[in-house]
Amino acid sequence: MISGREALERLREGNRRFVSGARSSDTRTNQTRRSELAAGQEPFAIILGCSDSRVPAEIVFDQGLGDLFVIRVAGNIVAPSQVGSVEFAAERFGTRLVVVLGHSQCGAILATLEELGRPSEDHSRNLRSIVDRIRPSVEALLGTELGPNPDALVRQAVRANIRASANHLRHGSEVLERLIPKDGLLVVGAEYSLETGVVDFFDGVPEAG
Repeated sequence: MISGREALERLREGNRRFVSGARSSDTRTNQTRRSELAAGQEPFAIILGCSDSRVPAEIVFDQGLGDLFVIRVAGNIVAPSQVGSVEFAAERFGTRLVVVLGHSQCGAILATLEELGRPSEDHSRNLRSIVDRIRPSVEALLGTELGPNPDALVRQAVRANIRASANHLRHGSEVLERLIPKDGLLVVGAEYSLETGVVDFFDGVPEAG
């Protein structure tokens, strides 16, 4: 299994191909590849991403079958089932990179900001559980200079939520806390731009060298 740093560079290269339109060939998704994977998998990265239909991790990183272990949930939140899924892949497959992948104009973030500005009883209990997990990371922003600037507020709220999810994985799991220093597990936060297709890795990224 490749290191976290190597996996991160592979994702960066794949995203550059996606943005430029120079997608790789179908060798990673053809019948031969399917047959190779029938006996097992060795994903090189774990992606905890948003369920938004415009952000399919395998496509934006130009990867094929068996390359990524993808967990998707609205707002890329971290609840016990998501933590357990990350732990499973990190321990079972030896995957050494976890990416929390949020995106611009996230609907779950917008819904949370709307709820903070104008509380509603219309949400189902299940939808409210998502909003409640996002709320702490964005609520403090309302009292800053961002409050009167909706566009800037949304941009910063998206990143605050990504950071909160990444920190939860780093510090809310005994399994991952052990793997980070012992086996070099990397947990990083990234934002996908719906407008440009570029993924910006901005949180927890190791320095070059």
